[in-house]
Amino acid sequence: MGLIVIEKMNSISDTILQRKGARKVNEIPPEVVSLLQKGALESVNLTEWLAVDHLELLRNILPEIGLEQESEPMLTALYAQNEKRIMKIIPAVANEWLVLLERQQPAEQTRIFSLLINHRSDSVRCWAAYIVGLNEKLNLQQKFSGIRPFAADSHFGVREISWMAVRELIINNLEQSLNILTNWVTDLDPNIRRFAIESTRPQGVWAKHIPVLKENPTLALPLLEIVKSDPSRYVQDSVGNWLNDASKSNPDWVIKLCKDWSEASIIKETKRIVSRAQRSLSKDGLV
Repeated sequence: MGLIVIEKMNSISDTILQRKGARKVNEIPPEVVSLLQKGALESVNLTEWLAVDHLELLRNILPEIGLEQESEPMLTALYAQNEKRIMKIIPAVANEWLVLLERQQPAEQTRIFSLLINHRSDSVRCWAAYIVGLNEKLNLQQKFSGIRPFAADSHFGVREISWMAVRELIINNLEQSLNILTNWVTDLDPNIRRFAIESTRPQGVWAKHIPVLKENPTLALPLLEIVKSDPSRYVQDSVGNWLNDASKSNPDWVIKLCKDWSEASIIKETKRIVSRAQRSLSKDGLV
């Protein structure tokens, strides 16, 4: 992390650092908005995360890491796209970073990427996650290895972006991806286990569907079985959501699986997952 960011952090009040976050964008204090745009502060909730102007943030980050001369070409290219949707802006910014990195020597590439991946701003780390996901020079194993730190990130936004950044990769390499992720669901870190489930949800949120898993969810059973009684509520929610997705195209399969799991395990963790998994089915009167 650069000296400039450290100095900014030292001058931020405890009131700001310990804030809960506004419910509406127009309720975010101006000082918080300014610090978010300068990359000196992490967002604390979805409202703040969505409020970040990524082009303004980029304008501030480039000089911080010694790349002020790149500001005009990068921003000109991004403004020309006239993109307003955050899930399009983040990969667009990441793509411009890839173009920039391609022109650098290996040592400079390493320096720049290290600053991005370790940056105080969660939004900057989101760019870095997509830099991994969009890098066509990386093979399947390298991309999963590269995305792992983001899957384990302390910030909710970075963790969400991490699986979105490789969603296309998983869809196009489903069998190999499921084999790799089968090892991730045994990890001690619940964030890693959760990534393995969330990244393969048949329908997901803000992401492309996975038609093969919508038609044949059994393919992911090796992952799901391992976490059917996971102690982490974070993972439980993801498993329940995965099955709820599947229930929309394969209700009978989900009903049978939930019945099997309920008979095999009577602990509260499994009960919670089964209940969450069948919420759409319950609403439709199917269970």
